[in-house]
Amino acid sequence: MRLINTANLQLEEFFDKAIPKYAILSHTWGQNEVVLADYEQRVHSKKIWRQGEDSAVAKIRTCCRLAAEEGHRYAWIDTCCIDKKSSAELSEAINSMYRWYKHAEMCYVYLSDVSKHSSWSTTADSMRQARWFTRGWTLQELLAPREIKFYDRDWKFLGGRWERDGSGRDQMFPTLISNITNIDPHIINVAGKQNRRSVAERMSWAAGRVTTRREDMAYCLLGLFDVNMPLLYGEGDKAFARLQAAIMEATDDHTLFAW
Repeated sequence: MRLINTANLQLEEFFDKAIPKYAILSHTWGQNEVVLADYEQRVHSKKIWRQGEDSAVAKIRTCCRLAAEEGHRYAWIDTCCIDKKSSAELSEAINSMYRWYKHAEMCYVYLSDVSKHSSWSTTADSMRQARWFTRGWTLQELLAPREIKFYDRDWKFLGGRWERDGSGRDQMFPTLISNITNIDPHIINVAGKQNRRSVAERMSWAAGRVTTRREDMAYCLLGLFDVNMPLLYGEGDKAFARLQAAIMEATDDHTLFAW
């Protein structure tokens, strides 16, 4: 597992029990994201530290600064911590993704298209339009982490599972997330409770979400159902059929057939 050292932004690699504590970022991909090779070049040339770099670089740098300020020595960000040119590494990462978010000390959710306003209702309206809530991959990133904090495009704190923003809105925030996602607020508030819900209910949470590649709509749900399977890009909708078969092998919950 590659992690970014939040003090010097260098990448370090760890295996199994040697993996240290870390914070993790959840976000939606934009244009010109910094992938592994580009990130390594920027770190080597010190460009990663330059102010005025593009928003993708600023996102990485700000996330690491925030993590460091909160005592997290390492951070994981999908854009630059996975070698997506390696099919073996990508497959391992996707099958491990839920576990990585679950074991993170903190998950920072960056909503690049949301602005915090003095009016809670205006902020809430902005959040309802956030792209983050429409993507397939971000479902597990909402449900798996033990602790989660949401930030707007300027990295202003919006709310979290147990955090207060000083406005007394701490109870309103998980209710808003529940209303947007159609997920029970008790599931939103307590990490890990989703495993107690039926297969059909968990599958319903993914309704309306989308992924860029058709196969990813199945792959992004692997962790939610605690199953693993190899990635076969190009198989199209067969990926979802394989997911259903894997779920059937792992559970005697037949509510899947009601979906």
